[in-house]
Amino acid sequence: MDKKLRFPKAIAGWCCLLIAVFGSIPTQAQLRLDLESGLVLGTRYNDVRIPNQGGTLVNLPDNLSVNPTVFYRARLGYTIADRHTISLLYAPLTVQYQGSFGQNVNFNNQQFVANRPLTVDYTFNSYRLTYRYDFVARTHWRVGVGLTAKIRDANVRFASESNSTNFDNIGFVPLINFYVAYKPNEHWSVLAEGDALGSRFGRAEDIFVGGAYNVNRTLGFKAGYRVVEGGANVDEIYNFTWINYASVGVLLTL
Repeated sequence: MDKKLRFPKAIAGWCCLLIAVFGSIPTQAQLRLDLESGLVLGTRYNDVRIPNQGGTLVNLPDNLSVNPTVFYRARLGYTIADRHTISLLYAPLTVQYQGSFGQNVNFNNQQFVANRPLTVDYTFNSYRLTYRYDFVARTHWRVGVGLTAKIRDANVRFASESNSTNFDNIGFVPLINFYVAYKPNEHWSVLAEGDALGSRFGRAEDIFVGGAYNVNRTLGFKAGYRVVEGGANVDEIYNFTWINYASVGVLLTL
């Protein structure tokens, strides 16, 4: 089976298990679905060198144009006793660059000639399991922290008229999850949430800042700005990127 198909099926399986396990607990609980979409506004930087020793360091947005990209992501969460939240996130992303480099580039031990048309597909899919505890759960404020287990499914493909190669990488990344929301009334709220962590091998941040409007107890909408930043500096690769998003979403609470 293609590895690109395994993770969404696994997410669906985890969702069924989550509902089955916690649906039987005799306590106050809420099921929440967060569907998000929007536009990738651009990449502030996307530095790539593969292999890390011997490859050519290039900043993709400095040399190539970014094609307009629509993104989407989905999070299913289950909150128990108004404080404990377990959630699953599926967040696929592919950004395409087109143009040419002003120098010869060695990528993945393949040579790409300067000033020749080139397409780069940068894929960074994310699958996450999160537990968060809200230590503040008041009428106007909600603040929580937790842990996220992230599976990173990344792939970088260079393709010219005469040459094509890609480097893919799947890995596990532990992250710290946080959530802060201020709700001045029953309809409106301002929030910041995300996952982030750094180490000597790299870092990762995925942060959303925006507002939400709850039509009723079941339906809500959100809009704001999202940034995904980070990367790795290890034996095989050097890659750090900053991606900006304009984001809108639908919030369903059952």
